[in-house]
Amino acid sequence: MKHLIDPMDLSVEEIDHILNLADDIIANRPKYAEVCKGKKLATLFFEPSTRTRLSFEAAMLELGGSVIGFSSANSSSAAKGESVADTIRTIECYADIAAMRHPKEGAPLVASLNARIPVINAGDGGHNHPTQTLTDLLTIRRAKGRLNNLTIGLCGDLKFGRTVHSLIKAMSRYEGINFILIAPTELQVPDYIKEDVFKKKNIPYREVETMEEVMPELDILYMTRVQRERFFNEADYIRLKDSFILDPEKLKAAKEDMAILHPLPRVNEISVKVDSDPRAWYFRQVENGKFVRMALMMVLLGLDQKA
Repeated sequence: MKHLIDPMDLSVEEIDHILNLADDIIANRPKYAEVCKGKKLATLFFEPSTRTRLSFEAAMLELGGSVIGFSSANSSSAAKGESVADTIRTIECYADIAAMRHPKEGAPLVASLNARIPVINAGDGGHNHPTQTLTDLLTIRRAKGRLNNLTIGLCGDLKFGRTVHSLIKAMSRYEGINFILIAPTELQVPDYIKEDVFKKKNIPYREVETMEEVMPELDILYMTRVQRERFFNEADYIRLKDSFILDPEKLKAAKEDMAILHPLPRVNEISVKVDSDPRAWYFRQVENGKFVRMALMMVLLGLDQKA
């Protein structure tokens, strides 16, 4: 396992190993303080990010390694027209592992095909975001104690949301998963996901237009924002951005042990009044992202047996 480009690059056994390692890091943080001593992570972020970039950097620093990189395309030679292939060939001279976010789908794959160091896809357009998927899986498992026999509600922008697409593919490999898709018609899950995942694997799913009608059924409610940057038409964005807002009133019908997740950043799709609800897991989800990236980098660098 040299690179992580798509969540399906990992077998269920490999995912379990990474999640188990992340759990052990959470329980024994001092044990891992120098595992990556002498190693360098390059963060190659061609579009803005807060949580993903900083969590990768914090992860490597907490493992005793160091970080180099850039946080926008304008601050790299991409602004001069340098190719992704040439960028990664340069970076591998300086770093031991790289995390790349790019607005173009497939760019991290291109990098991995030209790299002699492990490349991690930190998000490519509307395509994949595998480390967010690992974060989500760790959070679901810590919240519910399992990754099977769950009813998962996905709410908001299900058409352009790469986190949703990655999570659907990853969860489709576990037993007893039922998906409820909560979105306006314009933002429903793409047909290729329905065909390649739900129908091909005979996984039950329903499409609804309000969260109220399904709230009592849900074990997990995965909220997403309606992303301005994924729309071609500003009028469509304005019309749909406030379609689905979670507030305490809607939660009255929810199970007491339901877990609310969100990849963040949020705009107004979750009321701040929900933050104090014990079912709100989204900030714990952020922290889990750091621990799962620590585990992943250890595995890709072959250091998971060192600690």
